[in-house]
Amino acid sequence: MKKRFILIFIAFWFYAGNSFAQTEGPDTTEVGITEHLGSKIPLDLKFVNENSDSVALRQLINKPTVFSFVYFDCPGLCSPLLEGVGNVIEKTDLTLGKDYQVITISFNFRDNPEKAKRKKETFTKKYSKDKSEGWIFLTTDSGTIFRVTNAFGYRVKAQGLDFIHPSAIVVVSPEGMITRYLYGISFLPFDLKMAVIEAGKEQTRPTIQ
Repeated sequence: MKKRFILIFIAFWFYAGNSFAQTEGPDTTEVGITEHLGSKIPLDLKFVNENSDSVALRQLINKPTVFSFVYFDCPGLCSPLLEGVGNVIEKTDLTLGKDYQVITISFNFRDNPEKAKRKKETFTKKYSKDKSEGWIFLTTDSGTIFRVTNAFGYRVKAQGLDFIHPSAIVVVSPEGMITRYLYGISFLPFDLKMAVIEAGKEQTRPTIQ
């Protein structure tokens, strides 16, 4: 119990110090995010969704897409991040599944579709019950996790069975281009709406720090 408390404290400490945009110089960050604005993500990467179906990102991304990275047994930032995503889904006047979609990817290779399904049910029942198809939860192997997190500039560090990691959501265009990073665990409806509109136009916007 004491160990998990320490890990939670470390995770929040790293969130405060490392969940910010790093846009210049070489990518040497151990934990944090180096923005890859304007870069295309590898759409050939394959995952397993919460229904145990094998899917490639190319099959999923056909509209502005909000990505979040978590792991399902996280004792710290992940649940507050997903709460923040759910809250902004509920408050924005955009329609989930029509105007945009959300994809949550686990960066823990031990996570499986059963865990993904339980996690999805927890948050979609609370925030997007009638549009749950617009929020997709994915798991995959360690090699694919490395490729997708590297493409987003998202870096985590294993700490036993837990991870130290940043907290952010990333918006991707229908063509698979990274267009916006939004940091923290809560998000303004206006910020999300503008990010989705810009992504739909294949436009990038720098992070305001």
